[in-house]
Amino acid sequence: MLLIDIFVPKGALTEEERQELGRRLIDTLMVEDDSHAVEVIDAQRAITQVLVHEPATWVLGQRPAAAPADPPRYLVRVTVPASWRKDMSGDIVEIVTGVLAETERAAGRDPERLRREPHATVLVEGVSEGGIGVFGRAMGSMELMELVSRPYRDTAGDRPAPASGQGHLTDPVCGMRVTLDDSALTLVHEGVLYGFCHGLCRRAFADEHGVPLNQ
Repeated sequence: MLLIDIFVPKGALTEEERQELGRRLIDTLMVEDDSHAVEVIDAQRAITQVLVHEPATWVLGQRPAAAPADPPRYLVRVTVPASWRKDMSGDIVEIVTGVLAETERAAGRDPERLRREPHATVLVEGVSEGGIGVFGRAMGSMELMELVSRPYRDTAGDRPAPASGQGHLTDPVCGMRVTLDDSALTLVHEGVLYGFCHGLCRRAFADEHGVPLNQ
């Protein structure tokens, strides 16, 4: 994630609730579990920002007319590199809706209305190649992947080579757990089978080790 915009009706949430919502979104979208290496998660968090907006005017299109704050409606826009959007959208929508439901539950409102009524809209937007700037320069998807995975990859020499077992491998680029099934992305390097969570990780590994992608 690069930017998360949360739009809520003016006065619907307190400052404390807005802060908690932002922190919960980041913590839940980038949870520290065995799905990714902690180094990669920390690097992703470092370039992720949450902005909570309270528009001066908010008009709903529904009939009869309703007040956006009664109960609070939500519009969330999550911005990611375009090449990541398709793979991430389903999980992002589910996670964001769940976090909003927790906000409603904590406020004593019905959390299930967000899945029953169109009261929470989540937009996952992709930024085109070269449209993201970090460190004063434009970056593409591969460069961003390199940025967030480098802290993990730099410690590769301190870890044993990933080994197969129980149908899983560890992505050597990002540390994600990969299931070995018919759709798994793999490469063989020096007699060792490696699994990858995404084509970008596979390509980065191939480029770094001189492994042909068509094997």
